Amino acid sequence: MAQRFDYIVAGAGAAGLSLLHHLEQAGLSERRVLLLDRAPKTHNDRTWCFWEAGEGPFEAVIFRRWGRLAFHAPGFSRTFDIAPYTYKMLRGLDFYRHMDERLARWPRLTRLYGELEAVGDGFVRLEGQTYTADWVFSSVPSSPLAPRPPYHHLLQHFRGWVLEAPHPTFDPGVATFMDFRVEQQGEVRFVYVLPFDERRALVEYTLFSAHLLSELEYEAGLRAYIHEELGLREYRVLETEAGVIPMTDIPFPARLGERTLYIGTAGGQTKASTGYTFQRIQRQCRHIVQSLAQGREPAPPPSPARFAFYDSVLLNVFAKKRYPGAHAFRDLFRRRPAPQVLKFLDESTTLLEELPILFSMNVPVFTLAALDVLALAVSRKR
Repeated sequence: MAQRFDYIVAGAGAAGLSLLHHLEQAGLSERRVLLLDRAPKTHNDRTWCFWEAGEGPFEAVIFRRWGRLAFHAPGFSRTFDIAPYTYKMLRGLDFYRHMDERLARWPRLTRLYGELEAVGDGFVRLEGQTYTADWVFSSVPSSPLAPRPPYHHLLQHFRGWVLEAPHPTFDPGVATFMDFRVEQQGEVRFVYVLPFDERRALVEYTLFSAHLLSELEYEAGLRAYIHEELGLREYRVLETEAGVIPMTDIPFPARLGERTLYIGTAGGQTKASTGYTFQRIQRQCRHIVQSLAQGREPAPPPSPARFAFYDSVLLNVFAKKRYPGAHAFRDLFRRRPAPQVLKFLDESTTLLEELPILFSMNVPVFTLAALDVLALAVSRKR
């Protein structure tokens, strides 16, 4: 006989643990909850960065924060004060430990580890055992994501080193948001630099493209940047991280049947044009939990359709190589205040606030891309 719970959370990453955080905040931590994952998380497997106004729900475990951002592109460099925002860095291991300590106090929480064999409508199957619940929340994708014409599909992929310089090299008060002073090779390539102190920083080589690189190519890009832009010939690599994030306007399923909802990237919470996910997960989880607390059926948060359209237009520009990514972001940050750009990328602007941002871009190129996106949308409906 299947064991029954109030809620099942499949996946104990950013989305699953964030949902549990919001359940606790709403006074729902005494519900019967089953949390599933492949294995305990015992190392720093990822880092999340995001901007936020004021303090957030995980302020106690924020690893570093910056009030100023630098942007570099050929012919343009500037450092911005981003108030009222702060750019924040949260390490995966700190987040996991923080949530583990809190979940240890939940009276009716069950944690199981193993291979998830199936996620269905109101049930999961793990290691041959079936578990059912009033609601299942899964951050495990329903199927591998693959290109699906005529939708746009790119990847944000990166490799980063936490390096230590032999002498003071970094300004701990300034994070480099994007540095396009690297060989573009017909793609969108940039580096970001997140200083921990004057000698240590995370340096990440990042691409928006359709295909991944070899490990040697990522490392060559890192070495070239560190040598040419940071001026370092000697340094120690303390940690390495790598990742792949989907950048696509392919629609993600919001639910499976009546009683299973997808959360996190599996539920479409990765912003298609930038890859940022963490803050969108918080909005999704907060909205779901508010519905549960009010006795309503949980559902994804509403999102104005125009932001998805903007994302598709930018993906179209990059996928069809209509305009270099370095130039597109340069235009944006050169012509508009950085806090306004961040608010726009956070999907918090009004249409009136968006108009000057949209007109700061290359209007002929982006108009052509917008018309192409509209034509593709029509073709999908036929």
